[in-house]
Parts: sequence; structure tokens; C-alpha cells
Amino acid sequence: MKKRLFAAILAGMMVVSSAMVVTASDAETAEPAGEYHIDVICKTLSSEYWTYIEAGAKAYAAEHEGVTVDVKGPPSETSYDEQMNMIQTDLAAGGYDGYVIAPLQSEMVVNLLQSSDAPVMALDTDIPSDKVISFIGTGNKAAAKAGAEAAVEAAKAAGWEEIKCIEIAGVQGDATNTARMEGYKEGINGAGGEFLENEVQYANAVADQAVTCMEAIMSNYPDGIAIVCANNDDMAVAAARAAKANPAYEKTIFLGFDGQITAAEAILNNELTMTTAQNPYDMSYKAVEAMVKYLNGEEVDKVIDSGYTIVTADTAQEHIDKLKGYSGQ
Repeated sequence: MKKRLFAAILAGMMVVSSAMVVTASDAETAEPAGEYHIDVICKTLSSEYWTYIEAGAKAYAAEHEGVTVDVKGPPSETSYDEQMNMIQTDLAAGGYDGYVIAPLQSEMVVNLLQSSDAPVMALDTDIPSDKVISFIGTGNKAAAKAGAEAAVEAAKAAGWEEIKCIEIAGVQGDATNTARMEGYKEGINGAGGEFLENEVQYANAVADQAVTCMEAIMSNYPDGIAIVCANNDDMAVAAARAAKANPAYEKTIFLGFDGQITAAEAILNNELTMTTAQNPYDMSYKAVEAMVKYLNGEEVDKVIDSGYTIVTADTAQEHIDKLKGYSGQ
């Protein structure tokens, strides 16, 4: 049986504030018993994170004869109608053996699944339906909590005595956004800081709106604030750059989420402080692998955690090298 390339390096890796690392063992992958055509519907394909999702799914297919995948996604993470049309059209056409779906609106996808008997895996964001076989993704709350705890420690090391945190959030009501917010809140407060829940800024997961949010934060806190956390790297980097010329924010800890190359480069350039990195390549690889196992009649876990790691200045270059290895750069 073929062993996975690259993905096993990060599988199950978890780094928490105590610097404990837990890594899953390198397991053999499922071999297809027949010809399987699998549909992978992403939240978008227009960001770095989702290109790794695409690469992981295609890598599994390339390594396993008999498996083909189609990977698609709408223009942005707010293109709700476009994604719903993709899902509805593909389910109705019935041209696939299995469907891997990363929903923008989980509850709306539940409604679509009610009239379908197609095998479905939820990717990145869970779908609360008994029609879904497995959820494959990051434990977003736990990962955000670990990042928040690390940010508090960094703020203490930077000399902040009053450690307050404001979040620049993604799309209000999105399940992943909510889980990360809960993790940030729990991690900041639990580590001795104060998460300012009533001052969360929503930026719809895009960089330009994060700049506007950061300008509002600087206006409200002219003397600076210890931590600014964001629900993705694009927003975190944009916020950090918007604040770079403000001396009151020179020691602010900027925390991102996703672990993109651009974020790791920003860390090396002393723009971003740290990011909680997901394993998107591994996530989609595992999702297609789980679907093949299911189609082969094997049992699969209800939840498959693809893990996370905290990336800082000490580990940013190593992280970049791993990500470039996925895409052959």
C-alpha cells in the first residue's frame, strides 16, 4: 500500500503553550477497490489556504490509481449563493461517487442533504446532519485557544502589564468563526488576559475590511493594546501592517490563524507576531482518503482532526519550506 507523501509530516501535530507536541503515527492509506470519482467543493479557491486544500485532494488522487477528484469553489468566502448552486447542481446530477464539502453556510447545506442519499464528508467546517459520514478538519476552538495562550505569554514577554485583546473576526454567524472566537476568549482569559468580547470587529474574512477595523481599534485605543487576534492570516497581516507606523502599537502581539506562507514571511519580516497553522493539505488528503475507505466498505471515524501548530519567528522558515514542498515550489 502506498504511504502518503508529505502529509504525514504534519498529521496530528499539535503545539500548545507548554510546547508539548503530539504527532499521529504514519498510517498506510486506503487503496481504492474500484473507480471512484469524488467531488470536492471548497469555500473558495481564491486564497492561499484553499490552494493547499486543492493540492492535498489532488495529491491523493495522483497517488492512487482509480481515484479522480474535481476541486471547485466560488469566488470568495461570502459567495453563498454561488456555492449553494454548486452543491445543489452536483448532488442533483449524481455524477460522483462521493462528495467532500466545505460549507460556507452549514445550515443551508443541511437542507440540501435531506433529499440526497449521496455519501458526504464535511471538510474544514462541520455540517450538523446525520447524512454526513465524517468531519475532517481542525479543532478550531482548541487551536485558537492554544494560539491565544501563546499570545498572552508573548505579550508578557514584551512588557505589557495590562493584557487586553481585541479580535478582528470573520463572517458573523459562521460556525468556524464562532469556534475560533470561543477559543480566543477562553485562551486569553484563562492565561491571565482580558478578551474584550464587546469590542469584536467583523471584517468578513477579507484584508481590506481588516484595515478599516484596525483603524477603528487604533482610534479607540490611542495608547495601544496588548493583543490583536484575527480569524485568518490575511486579516492579521493587514491589521499589523496598518498599525506598523503607529508607535503605540510597536509591541502589540498580532496573532493570525491558518499558517499561510505570506503569514510566515510576515513573521520573518517582523510584521506579524505568530499564527496558528492549520494543515490544509493534510486535511483534504485525509478527507479524500476517508471517502475512499467508506466507499470500500470500511469504517471511518466520525471526526478526523488534521491538527495544528503555532508558528513563531523560530519556526517560520521551516514552516515555509514545508508548504512550498506541497506545491513543488
